[in-house]
Amino acid sequence: MAVYLNTDAAYKDFRMLRRDKYFVDKSGMIEKVNERILTKNRYLCITKPRRFGKTSVLNMLGAYYGKAYASEELFKGLDIAGSGQYAVHLNQYSLIHMNMNRLPEDGDTYADYLALIRETLRDDLLEAYPGLKQKNFRKLSDLLAAAGEEFVFLIDEWDYIFSHDMYQENQSDYLEFFRELLKDKPYVALAYMTGVLPMKKYSMGSALNMFDEYTMLNDSVFDSYFGFTQKEAEQLCSRQAVVKKQELEEWYNGYLTGSGNKIYNPRSVVLALMNGTCQSYWTRTGRMDEVLFFLKYNIAQVRDDIVKMVNHMPVFADIKKEYTAGQQSPANRKEIYAAMIIYGFLSYYEGELRIPDKELMIEFENALEDDDFGDVAELVRNSEEVLRATLAKQEEAVVSYLHNIHNSEIPILQYNDENSLACVVTLAYLSARDKYRIEREEKSGKGFADFIFYPKRRHLPGMVIELKADASPQAALRQIREREYTQKLQKEAVGRILLVGISYNPAKKEHRCRIEEA
Repeated sequence: MAVYLNTDAAYKDFRMLRRDKYFVDKSGMIEKVNERILTKNRYLCITKPRRFGKTSVLNMLGAYYGKAYASEELFKGLDIAGSGQYAVHLNQYSLIHMNMNRLPEDGDTYADYLALIRETLRDDLLEAYPGLKQKNFRKLSDLLAAAGEEFVFLIDEWDYIFSHDMYQENQSDYLEFFRELLKDKPYVALAYMTGVLPMKKYSMGSALNMFDEYTMLNDSVFDSYFGFTQKEAEQLCSRQAVVKKQELEEWYNGYLTGSGNKIYNPRSVVLALMNGTCQSYWTRTGRMDEVLFFLKYNIAQVRDDIVKMVNHMPVFADIKKEYTAGQQSPANRKEIYAAMIIYGFLSYYEGELRIPDKELMIEFENALEDDDFGDVAELVRNSEEVLRATLAKQEEAVVSYLHNIHNSEIPILQYNDENSLACVVTLAYLSARDKYRIEREEKSGKGFADFIFYPKRRHLPGMVIELKADASPQAALRQIREREYTQKLQKEAVGRILLVGISYNPAKKEHRCRIEEA
């Protein structure tokens, strides 16, 4: 039975996808790929973060191009069906569909890995073209050429051995394998690769330079086909009645296309709608091990930048070079950020780095407790004390804790403005996220409250915190009352509400706090 050649894997996967309640039509991408097929521009490598629909799109292409199964019924009513080139390429090509995460069972060397790929493809070809068995082909490329067909190559997880740090001494040989198999070969109608890591830097413009690459940093052509657009997410939301579109947007909408359009994390959106609840679906462990790997480098500015981003403050950086397959571990600020963008941990648009959405924000908040964050981790781990003091209306204890944070060895916390004060307060109350849903600068009443704490447990009071630099905490409390910042908490029938005014006097380097009942 064939493993790579003209199998039904892509067809069956796309058929299942079409039956899904939350299917989104991405078939418009096929029209753009059709413009490349059988041309000099027929080599495409599209790299996106995990769970952004890469494999689903690849299987859609396989179902469309592969000639082993008639798939017209699957595409009926989809966008591509209205294209003038739709019938020209539908089910017209022999398909070679390879997933590079397939490992040998009886060997763990690179030679074993590559032998499994070569022998599997060779066996598939000889089974499909028995007339070629009598000839001795030294190269796969010669065997493919002798078949006399034009093949569509779909290669999923092309970067598997790079992303899993396998066969490091053979990674250049791996690229040479693909060069020999694909480059300038007349039997290649289309070569479509997908993965997480771009390839350019490692190949140094030689081995796979025939590929046009589209990445998280460089894609204004195919970007809207990976992830859900605003319109698509709203349409999906209308298919159920539990999760509201505003909640969906807050949790999963924060990536931007090359043209500035918002993109939702698709897998998380589907899980939230299926489960009827928005939460972090990024990782089940509660830790972002990949992020911590990059953050373990003791570069103070990176830690400070993360603190800014946790406080919803953009960080500016000119990221031009991408983090690519085979590159050594990032060693400076820009390289770390380039890697985090590629992996989907940060969004980047017009020079601004941000934490994309609430889902990732929670993961970063969890990460702040890790020892790799040094002083920040200690402050966060002790933040339960300031919540306890606030609920007990122990104003001096709150002031003492804020003073300790402000005077820490964290430069971002030492500026004398309300943004710095907001960073201090965010760290001070970070542990409260287990007991509260905390919203920053949220519209309520006649303005925007600095912080609103919505209790997750009935016995806890709601809280509104207002900040003032170079003013009094009483002025902060007056603003809460006059602008009716408690309105949203009252609408949710929260019983007790605490009003917390916090101020900082830069001349005296002094914090003050007043806590009152609403």
